[in-house]
Amino acid sequence: MIKSIVDRLLEAGTPFRIVGGAGSLSSVTDRPPAVPAAYVYAAAEHSAPSERMTGPVLQRSTPDISVVIVTENLSGEDEWAAADDIENLKSFVRGQLIGFMPTGASDPLEHVSGELQHAVAGTIWFEDTYATARYLEEQP
Repeated sequence: MIKSIVDRLLEAGTPFRIVGGAGSLSSVTDRPPAVPAAYVYAAAEHSAPSERMTGPVLQRSTPDISVVIVTENLSGEDEWAAADDIENLKSFVRGQLIGFMPTGASDPLEHVSGELQHAVAGTIWFEDTYATARYLEEQP
């Protein structure tokens, strides 16, 4: 699932210099090696009770997928440059992902929320969360 989302964000015309997963994000301390960057990972999963009264268990699971967008603008021309950059990147990510059907999903992605994570010295970290669904079935 995550790989198909990463691939979607890397399609022709992408503004990102780096798109990676949780492993790539875990190695970033202050700033990614290149920006703009996006990191995609499964942030949480919520499963409903089994839909079957008898027989093997069948549960609807709704994973929350986070996309952390990182950019900076050190042009020094005005204090709004990085904010404009992050807005453009958010628009690109949302345009690519809303309605996209990731590999292994039963429902297309929907936007859930977005939140500023960090802003310092011209660098902005913004996290968008998307939801989809898939079904978990008991294996005999």
